Amino acid sequence: MAEELILLDEWLSMFGMRARIALAEKGIKYEYKEEDLENKSQMLLKMNPIHKKIPVLIHKGKPISESIIIVEYIDEVWKDKVPFLPSDPYQKAQAKFWADFVNKKVGDVGGRIWAGKRDEIELAKKELIEGLKELENVLGDKPYFWW
Repeated sequence: MAEELILLDEWLSMFGMRARIALAEKGIKYEYKEEDLENKSQMLLKMNPIHKKIPVLIHKGKPISESIIIVEYIDEVWKDKVPFLPSDPYQKAQAKFWADFVNKKVGDVGGRIWAGKRDEIELAKKELIEGLKELENVLGDKPYFWW
């Protein structure tokens, strides 16, 4: 592969999906390696020794971890494609704020639903629905935020 680009991911991961969408939007070809999160590969453990989680983008042998950082990296490396973020500093800050909101109000709450105890799941479901409603209000007619 000309770019030597590998994505370590798991098909159900919303954070991995963020990286896959960014790569697709830029039209970048890459090798996809599915991770079994119950039995993590030596490659994953080597490429993300601190957090030991996906996604990890490996570009020319160098790992980039954390989905928002991966998206930013993709945007900076492949500058010849349409940029992900607006050039206006305030609009850029707003996009980053909502990316963080998705991490906390969708990702974290979704994780509590996935792995939670029965009595905690109903409360987490309500929090998730409220977070999604808030996101929908902000998005309006926009197709999506990159981050």
